[in-house]
Amino acid sequence: MKLLTVVGARPQFIKAAAVGYAIDAANRAGAGIQSVLVHTGQHYDFEMSRVFFDELGLQAPDRDLNIGSGPHGAQTGRMLETIEAVVDGEHPDVVLVYGDTNSTLAGALAAAKLHVPVAHVEAGLRSFERRMPEEINRVLTDHLSRWLFCPTDTAVANLKREGIERGVHVVGDVMYELVVKFGGRGELPPGWSEFGIEPQRFVLATIHRAENTDDEQRLRGILGALVELATDLPVVVPLHPRTQKLLPGVGLQLPPGLRIVAPLAYGSMIAAEGSAALVVTDSGGVQKEAYWLGTPCVTARDQTEWLETVDDERNLVVGAQRDRLLKAARRQLSRGRRARPAIAEATAAAKIVQMVASEGAAVLK
Repeated sequence: MKLLTVVGARPQFIKAAAVGYAIDAANRAGAGIQSVLVHTGQHYDFEMSRVFFDELGLQAPDRDLNIGSGPHGAQTGRMLETIEAVVDGEHPDVVLVYGDTNSTLAGALAAAKLHVPVAHVEAGLRSFERRMPEEINRVLTDHLSRWLFCPTDTAVANLKREGIERGVHVVGDVMYELVVKFGGRGELPPGWSEFGIEPQRFVLATIHRAENTDDEQRLRGILGALVELATDLPVVVPLHPRTQKLLPGVGLQLPPGLRIVAPLAYGSMIAAEGSAALVVTDSGGVQKEAYWLGTPCVTARDQTEWLETVDDERNLVVGAQRDRLLKAARRQLSRGRRARPAIAEATAAAKIVQMVASEGAAVLK
């Protein structure tokens, strides 16, 4: 079987690495899966993300499309045209996509139009906010897919409400497997102690979603809350260069207690999340990782697709208004860390590979 995987952004590298480990294990047992990796370059070109690939042991892309950023329609259109040519040339038996990016939708749509079965990892997630491009990508990809690999029972219920019941499987979350593998045992990232950061005595914050970075009022609200928090505890913000360029326009004076650092490698990010007193984020993946690691979280979004993280107020979803963020952050800090939630064995990737290999063989016959 030839399995063609489409990735384009950092969270998808993580998910593809977990499934890649399972493919390797299956092949050692004689599965005979030929894996072809296509990197659209939606957020990072391969040279910029090489360290990330190397750290996770992810196979180098067989096709690097270098699409780059741009308006959603133009970007998705370029991806669709290019991925279609790759799928037509490679003749895969299955196309595997992850999550909810434009790369996800373009990969699924190109495959479906060429009558190649689509497998969607993280199927069934819904924020129920159609203004979010990610929500449109999720819904359309699910309706194009032959296999829908759901991380939770809630995701299955979401699909059922939309009339999707065939090919739906609850497998767990592949990202959890990487958290288990890389630890997050409370140690600081390398070098952080040298600039005065102590475990459980700092706030970790990430800001990257366009709905926040491209809206000056929302960005000002988030940064204003972080500036105020930095009077209580050091705040460390791993920030993408694109977002960092927007900071002067916000007009806020960043205090010494708020430190901007470069984006972290995966292992360092897990270490930072696991050793923080609090995480403030607009990232879906970081919400989940904080939840699994027992670190209190405040989400600077108006809704979340990861409803399980809000159980017992482990994650407070409060939007981007300064005072609401600040109140939620201080509430979480006063409550302290939680025990890690009880989670089933980390076997999602192996289940995905087994089902695609066995059911895919039947489909091909």
